[in-house]
Amino acid sequence: MNDIAQEIEDEFAFLGDWEERYRHVIELGKAMPVLAENQKIEANKINGCVSQVWLTYSQDEAGRFSFLGDSDAHIVRGLVALLLRLVDGKTSSEILEIQAKELFANIGLSDNLSAQRANGLQAMITRIRQLATAAL
Repeated sequence: MNDIAQEIEDEFAFLGDWEERYRHVIELGKAMPVLAENQKIEANKINGCVSQVWLTYSQDEAGRFSFLGDSDAHIVRGLVALLLRLVDGKTSSEILEIQAKELFANIGLSDNLSAQRANGLQAMITRIRQLATAAL
């Protein structure tokens, strides 16, 4: 497990029930920068999410990804914030080593997301992994 994944697990270990965790996820989403309107285009949209989700990225000369994301739903925006915290600044091979689904299960989110949100989260993870694989 990488340091950021461990940091997230530790952060959620201090939270009590699902409602506390839910509020924390929403706060993480509120703290995330808003994506510019001109980036909320079809090419950046994640299909498979009930709410609207957009994801943009760039890569530096060292191959490290820089991601930005947004959603029109508070809880999903928080999930985007958590996921991007895991992968931002990483190379393709580092991203492909990350077990995001496992992390979301370990912090108790997987069991408490609706099927639609869980599908959306999986769609975001899949998109990021596809981008990393394509960049290899």
